[in-house]
Amino acid sequence: MSLSLVQSRALLGLEAPAVTVEVHLVNGLPSFTLVGLADVEVKEARERVRSAIQNAGLAFPHNKRITVNLAPADLPKDSGRFDLPIALGILAASGQIDGSRLAGYEFAGELSLSGALRPVRGALAVSLALQAQQVRTRLVLPPASAEEAALVPDAEVYRARHLLDVVRHFLPEPATATAEDSHLDADGWARLAPRVLPPTAPYADLSDVKGQAAAKRALEIAAAGGHSLLMVGPPGSGKSMLAQRFAGLLPPMTVEEALQSAAVASIGGRFVLERWATRPTCTPHHTASAVALVGGGSPPRPGEISLAHHGVLFLDELPEFPRSALEALREPLETGRITIARAARRAEFPARFQMIAAMNPCPCGYLGSRQTACRCSPDQVLRYQSKLSGPLIDRIDLHVEVPALAPQELIHAPPGESTDAIRTRSSAARTRAIARQGKSNQALEGQEIDAQLRLDAGAAKFLNTAAARLGWSARSIHRALKVARTIADLAGAENTETAHVAEAVQYRRALRPQA
Repeated sequence: MSLSLVQSRALLGLEAPAVTVEVHLVNGLPSFTLVGLADVEVKEARERVRSAIQNAGLAFPHNKRITVNLAPADLPKDSGRFDLPIALGILAASGQIDGSRLAGYEFAGELSLSGALRPVRGALAVSLALQAQQVRTRLVLPPASAEEAALVPDAEVYRARHLLDVVRHFLPEPATATAEDSHLDADGWARLAPRVLPPTAPYADLSDVKGQAAAKRALEIAAAGGHSLLMVGPPGSGKSMLAQRFAGLLPPMTVEEALQSAAVASIGGRFVLERWATRPTCTPHHTASAVALVGGGSPPRPGEISLAHHGVLFLDELPEFPRSALEALREPLETGRITIARAARRAEFPARFQMIAAMNPCPCGYLGSRQTACRCSPDQVLRYQSKLSGPLIDRIDLHVEVPALAPQELIHAPPGESTDAIRTRSSAARTRAIARQGKSNQALEGQEIDAQLRLDAGAAKFLNTAAARLGWSARSIHRALKVARTIADLAGAENTETAHVAEAVQYRRALRPQA
């Protein structure tokens, strides 16, 4: 037949809309036309497909007028993922493979000039979207991409290394070679089994950090309740080491969390199979723009906050980030999602991350240090700390000072408590909160705070006095209450008592220049 249909998928955020590749061959002036709102990378598929078919030893219909339509026409298509379905459509339309046997399969893959298949972005996101939509189909993908997609439970994924691997599987009956008797098929075409979660994920150990008991306590509270944290201290005090080890304190990822996190990483081209089910720690440089942090572009791509979904976003040198980039974090910190809207399209990405930030107390970094004198004037300190807006600071639950250690303390101090021991306590507290209210303490909103807090009379009176003297906003009060509830969970207490509130108040210290 001169018309063939091959199914594939596009990428729009975490969605995977269906794309039908229609190929029509007709007599006439030889040409190769590709339509359907294709981006530059897709239009370049014409030359890749032509060379791949010829170098694979197959016949390219040079004497035909070839028209390829990527439907629907109003959906943007990008990347080289449509190379394989276009090639199969041409082969089916020219009668070299059986087009009727392509039904029930969906294809994606970039072709090299030799016909070898190369990985494409977003294979895991496509497989996860198909599961969410309850679409039963068989995915044919290149190496690496197929291993990604097979991570989704119950997904039927086939890996093909070369165009010929796919062609031999769809030859007209009776086929001259089959997967059983062809060495190429046996090695190149295979159905992949689902991958199970590893028993433990590798993380750096917190025992590497000596001293800093107050900062470690704050990390434990943050891990138990899902709270954001700001560490303030001089250079070399261990802020970055603490932040890089924070992900190990979080509970092991569930299958659903691992899939969601890996799907976003797959769209961003950052997924590594060896890091499967490991909570990500994203550390953008302080020169990163707002688009780099929250995402953007056309078509929209996820930013650092989405790549840190179910993981950690570490912002070192926080005041050095552009003001617009930091202010863009305010809404995702509250909602856990980011919507990127453009004139033609909009995409929504998850952004349920824990923010760990670090900064120096002043421009020179040594304000309040016992070892080095600060040389900044009060005005310089005020200008430096004023780079962070009040609304942003308000949304950070825990503020903790990380002082520099004395040389003798650094050299002679024994190793600190291990990550495993702290994770056991924080995971138990988080489990207790989820069993009580179905979510972490940080996610409590509105009347849920009053219902789950169980604040006794003495604690309420203490908080009222502290909030009045410190001039807290309503958000600050609610954040402190949620931290206090987490501290109570760590202590195994049913009610939130005065001691728990008092400790929570200590973690809401405003940044103020010191004389």
